[in-house]
Amino acid sequence: MSELVFLDNVEREENTVLTVGTFDGVHAGHRAIIDTVVAKANERGGRSVLVTFDPHPRNIINPGDDGIKLLTTLEERCEILEELGIDRMIVIPFDRDFSLLSSEEFIRDVIHKKIGVSEFVIGYDHHFGRNREGTIETIEKLGAELGFDSYVVSKHEVGEKTVSSTAIRNAISEDGNIEQATDFLQRPYRLNGTVVHGDKRGKAIGFPTANIKPEHVNKIIPKEGVYAVKVRINGDWFNGMMNIGTRPTFDGEQQTLEVHLFNFETDIYGKEVQVRFFKRIRDEKKFNGKEELIEQLKEDKKHTQQLLAKH
Repeated sequence: MSELVFLDNVEREENTVLTVGTFDGVHAGHRAIIDTVVAKANERGGRSVLVTFDPHPRNIINPGDDGIKLLTTLEERCEILEELGIDRMIVIPFDRDFSLLSSEEFIRDVIHKKIGVSEFVIGYDHHFGRNREGTIETIEKLGAELGFDSYVVSKHEVGEKTVSSTAIRNAISEDGNIEQATDFLQRPYRLNGTVVHGDKRGKAIGFPTANIKPEHVNKIIPKEGVYAVKVRINGDWFNGMMNIGTRPTFDGEQQTLEVHLFNFETDIYGKEVQVRFFKRIRDEKKFNGKEELIEQLKEDKKHTQQLLAKH
C-alpha cells in the first residue's frame, strides 16, 4: 500500500531508495525512473520513496501565469504509485521560501537529514533547487560526502517521440487525442470527481446522465466532445459515454461533464467516482431538435459499446 505523507510527518529511514520530482501524470518516462526505484529498493531490502511537490512548482515560481493544469492530483498520483509498487509518496508543500533553497541545502537538509537516503535515482535531464542549479553532478558529489549512491536513468521514448507532461497535456486538452495520451501515460487518462445535480434533460430524452464535478480546479479537462469512458463507483466499473461541452442543442453556456452509464439506474448523487477515458468519439455539435439528438446518441452508444468491448 503506497502511503501519502507530508514532509513534516516523515520518519527518517536510512535505507531508502528515492527519486524527486513533480511527476505530474506519472507517464512512461516517469515509469522508467519509478521502476528503477522499486527494483533497487527491493535489492537493498529498503523502502521505495517518491518525493513530490504541491502545489505544482511552476504555479509558485511563475505566479503571473494562469496556472499549470494537472494531469494528476495528489490522490491520483498516489493511487498510480501504489499500482507501480512505491512504498511511500512524500509531499513537500512548495512555497516561495522553499523555492529559494539551493540544491545542496535541499539534499543535505531535506533528503539526507529529514527523509534518509541510501540511493538517489534521477532522470538523465533532471534539474532541481533554486534556479534549477542542481544536476546529476551535485547528487554524485554530495552522495560521496554523505554516504549514498546515485543512479541515472536514460532518456525514454515512445514510438520515437520523447514523452513529456506538456505533450500529454496538449494531446488531451488541445487535440482530444486520447490514444496518444494513453500511449504516453501507459494507461487511460483518469479524472476523479463527485456526482452533482444537473438539469435532468438527459433523463427526459431517455439518456440519463450523471454530472461530474472534478475534485481539483486545476485538473485538465479533455477537449470538448463525446468520449468512450469507464467509470468506477464504489469499487465497481461501468461502461458509458461522456459529453464534455456546453450542450448547444439546449443553448447551454456553462461547460459540463456529463456521463451516461449503460444499463445503470442507481442514484449516485454525492458519490465520488473515477472516470477513465478510452477514445474521443466525435465533436460536440448543435442538432436540429431533440429527435435528431436522440438518433445521434443511439449511434454514439452503439459505437462506444463496440469500442469498450475491446478494453
